[in-house]
Amino acid sequence: MSPTAILAGCAELPSGDGDDDAVVPALTALGFSVSSAPWDSPADFSSADAVVLRATWDYAARRTEFLAWCESVPSLFNAAEVVRWNTDKSYLVELLDAGVPVVPTSLVSPGSPASFPSSDFVVKPSVGAGSRGVARFAAGADASSHVAALHAEGHGALIQPYQSSVDSSGELALVYLGGIYSHAFTKAAMLESTMDESGLYRSEKLAPATPPVDAVALAEDVLDAASALLGILRAELLYARVDLVRGADGKPLLLELELTEPSLGFRQTDPAAALRFASAVRQQLA
Repeated sequence: MSPTAILAGCAELPSGDGDDDAVVPALTALGFSVSSAPWDSPADFSSADAVVLRATWDYAARRTEFLAWCESVPSLFNAAEVVRWNTDKSYLVELLDAGVPVVPTSLVSPGSPASFPSSDFVVKPSVGAGSRGVARFAAGADASSHVAALHAEGHGALIQPYQSSVDSSGELALVYLGGIYSHAFTKAAMLESTMDESGLYRSEKLAPATPPVDAVALAEDVLDAASALLGILRAELLYARVDLVRGADGKPLLLELELTEPSLGFRQTDPAAALRFASAVRQQLA
């Protein structure tokens, strides 16, 4: 009998935003019976050989419910404990404490006062997806009301100095499948972009990229550090996307590590990437 794989989305995007379209035939070619379903639908996730988190982009407003669902799925990728850790961006502080070069990040928990950098800065919710709730402020601005609004939603707030390299170079996203580098793409600055018609994420301008050696080296260090914190092997991560920017000194810094439901840029890379993804799914089952 063919192994079954369900690609989990959400009610607004049950089969994703189109980026994963090549994944379905690739999985089918490797013997899988493939379907898509919103994570909160009545689909029989418990009997699937693999449930792969893809466009579950409504989780931020329902994180407790989403995590409970994740823990109820026997064969979830990435695993529920990875999702719990990664869906709260306070993991950036843990990686910073572990010695990883991260964009300077301070976490302001609900009820705590906030202080703001003397340069331009960004405030974002500790739990969020698709750049929703992220705002940029000018040097000297008082962003207390935005922080309070995030706190009112039950989330902490992350404060980071704005990295001006994003305006000229954007972000560099490096994709790993089964712990092994697959491909990379760039993302233009998004804070001024419009929301997609689904209302779940800001529209992105993406382009294929060949990552420089120092970026690959940092991405490798990020995955090693995250795996150590999680107590797993890198190979246990079906997918990972490491988002980097350049600091004022020109060196790469970690902006985010996406282990839950990232777009993986299949439309921005070689056609074989979808087959590498399908092969990585088989690896997880083995």
